[in-house]
Amino acid sequence: MTLCDIGNTTFAFLHKDKKFKVSVNTNYENLPKIKNKIYFISVNKKASKKFLKKYPKAINLEKFLNINTSYSGIGIDRKIAFSNIKNGIIVDVGSAITVDIVKNGDHKGGFILSGIKKLISFYPQISPKLKFKFNPKVNLYKLPLNTNDAISYAILKSIITPIKDIEKLYRLKIYFTGEDAVFLIKHFANKKYKKNLIFNSMKKIIAQIP
Repeated sequence: MTLCDIGNTTFAFLHKDKKFKVSVNTNYENLPKIKNKIYFISVNKKASKKFLKKYPKAINLEKFLNINTSYSGIGIDRKIAFSNIKNGIIVDVGSAITVDIVKNGDHKGGFILSGIKKLISFYPQISPKLKFKFNPKVNLYKLPLNTNDAISYAILKSIITPIKDIEKLYRLKIYFTGEDAVFLIKHFANKKYKKNLIFNSMKKIIAQIP
């Protein structure tokens, strides 16, 4: 089988245990030829239409997922991410950073932060003088003394601080996923990196389909 996580910017595929991404701006005719059964989730309606035009028999997993939450309008990607975690703070670091709290199997709520790459691209738009090279190793316990480190410091602090606040409040392990999680995970003690969290959760749901 083949899995696909359709996001805001890419089609993320897991095909024969190999992962690859295709831009959502790709013409549907140029999507890869796949003959086996396809399961997908999507937060992008426009991209979903393109996807189903290419793979009309693909199965949307959203209808098979039942989550206990009072959060209105939560995306399927977030629901999938925490569907198999009973207690924890789930941080998915992508084009946006989503943070969700699950306790005793119940989703308590969460929040959304800007993704790191989006913040990096934002500063030079304010002023040409704010062009910089992101420094993920900047010292967060010492005030910066140059613009490059000052912006890097602000980006990381703006993301790390609210996650640490929620960690103190709930005292739960943090589960990180997403390619850019590497920039954040080292700043936390009680954490675990789950590289294929979304795809593994999709597989568990598929296994339970009658």
